[in-house]
Amino acid sequence: MVATTTKLSVNTRTEKGKGAARRARREGKVPAVLYGHGTDPQHLHLPAREFAAILRNNGLNAIIELDVEGTSQLALTKQVDVHPIRNYIEHVDLLLVRRGEKVTIEVSIVVEGDPAPGTLVVSDASVIELEADALSIPEQIVVSVEGAVAGTAVHASDLDLPEGVTLIADPETLIVAINEQTASTESDADAAEAGEASTEQSE
Repeated sequence: MVATTTKLSVNTRTEKGKGAARRARREGKVPAVLYGHGTDPQHLHLPAREFAAILRNNGLNAIIELDVEGTSQLALTKQVDVHPIRNYIEHVDLLLVRRGEKVTIEVSIVVEGDPAPGTLVVSDASVIELEADALSIPEQIVVSVEGAVAGTAVHASDLDLPEGVTLIADPETLIVAINEQTASTESDADAAEAGEASTEQSE
């Protein structure tokens, strides 16, 4: 699935610093910076609720059509800083992009399927660095381990990438390995299941 473009009306901001940022957040706004293509950085306020909804629906590589006080600009969500305890968005970095432009992004890897009996799936990488058209960024890359036997290894070069998407990461990067399930791993799995059952009963 390819990420979609979402429109968002934003305002420029003149105040900077922690105090100004706190006031903005109280008013339901998120401080942001838009940069790229050699232009001067633009300091913006994003509507917090609408921006959070965009992230939920499109992920961190969301492409947003910004309406900056009447001027339309395309931007890629490059970095989102979240408060480690209170879990609100503190600041956002946006990269100015153009239609038809290639961008480098990190895309989530999703492992699907059941390997052969007696095996264990070990995920070595949760994201992969790719290059894609700014308006055709895949939301995720799916790796199927259905029926895979022990000793199977999936490297970055083995990924099934959408048309027009290029691998930037090292092709030898290990993504998923299928290992033989030993007595120790079975005991660990049983212990984990027992712990989960005990937690559920206590709740």
